[in-house]
Amino acid sequence: MTLKNKLLDLITEADLQGLIENRVREAKALDYKRALPDKSERQKREFLYDVSSFANASGGDLIFGVTEIDGVASEISGLESGNVDEDILRLESIIRDGIEPRISGLVIRAVSLQTTKVVLIVRIPKSFASPHVVKYDGTFKFYSRTSAGKYQIDVAELRTLFALSETAVDRVKRFRMDRLSKIFASETPVQMIKNPKLVLHIIPVGAFESGARFDLSAIADDVGGTRPMGCGGWNTRYNFDGLLNYGRGQTDAFSYLQIFYHGAVEALQASYLEPRGESRVFRSKTIEDALAKDLSRYMRVQEKLGIEPPLFVMLTLLGVAGYRLDRSDFDDHTIDRNDLIIPEVRVDEVSANAHEVMRPIFDSIWNAAGCSRDMNYDEDGKWISK
Repeated sequence: MTLKNKLLDLITEADLQGLIENRVREAKALDYKRALPDKSERQKREFLYDVSSFANASGGDLIFGVTEIDGVASEISGLESGNVDEDILRLESIIRDGIEPRISGLVIRAVSLQTTKVVLIVRIPKSFASPHVVKYDGTFKFYSRTSAGKYQIDVAELRTLFALSETAVDRVKRFRMDRLSKIFASETPVQMIKNPKLVLHIIPVGAFESGARFDLSAIADDVGGTRPMGCGGWNTRYNFDGLLNYGRGQTDAFSYLQIFYHGAVEALQASYLEPRGESRVFRSKTIEDALAKDLSRYMRVQEKLGIEPPLFVMLTLLGVAGYRLDRSDFDDHTIDRNDLIIPEVRVDEVSANAHEVMRPIFDSIWNAAGCSRDMNYDEDGKWISK
């Protein structure tokens, strides 16, 4: 029994008591601490070694307020609850200042006890930005974990971790290009109209972990979250890849959302850029606002599935040569190539502002039309909502 597969917000004192009753032993994904680290440099370093070791291994829970004997949970001793918020902020500050790169998805939560004391749980996800190094007070060390606890990583293993991290990002890029090649070849999950297309990919690095597969029934009824781009109504079915929602016109589809079993999202829209006679206009304000809102919805769906950041967001425009921006002050600017395969943007927090995430992507579209930046953002990089 561990707590790793239970949502942090749902953990109660009864769950903690189960660790005692079942004599649950410390393991690769679980570590008990009777007390919080004090303000000494030595204890801060040890805390950082613990946290980084989880991130560099398979993730897990660091539980403060549980006493262990020979590694076995023996008592819920608890922590004084007078300054819980301050304690959490202090731990977060130590982690933020002492570990590089930043660990995405780390959460600290207090579980209240009947004694008025609390237990603090630091949940550290498996990181796909590893290896993480402890850089604190002159220290520069890498740690990982086994079932026996943390250990310092040697040079050979460190090289392997760096290689694996690079491989994960390469897999994301290869997946995108494979999907685009299928779209180029009209091998889409539903037959699409022939208009120019927008393709949005949101790909978690963890999608390519061995055995990565999510229960998509958990989000099948999330009507708001799984709506295809630009659709008021749509059809739904499962396919070999996962869950498919699509909006159909009189014959072919004009939009679809494919949610893959491994957590990636592919959203294709073919009506936003529909030519109107000889006019080919990129309605920048309308399209960009819609894309940012769609991105936010789809990332929340991934969060609901339990998908951990980092995520890579990628936008591709197909068949857009000659499209002009819809602003009168740039009406002589046209996109200079047929296909824009825009570089990816990394997202470390699902709660990230979608307009801010998309800004460098939109800048690339405006660059292709001969402009220095997206003028729908102000000089400070903030979306102009009106």
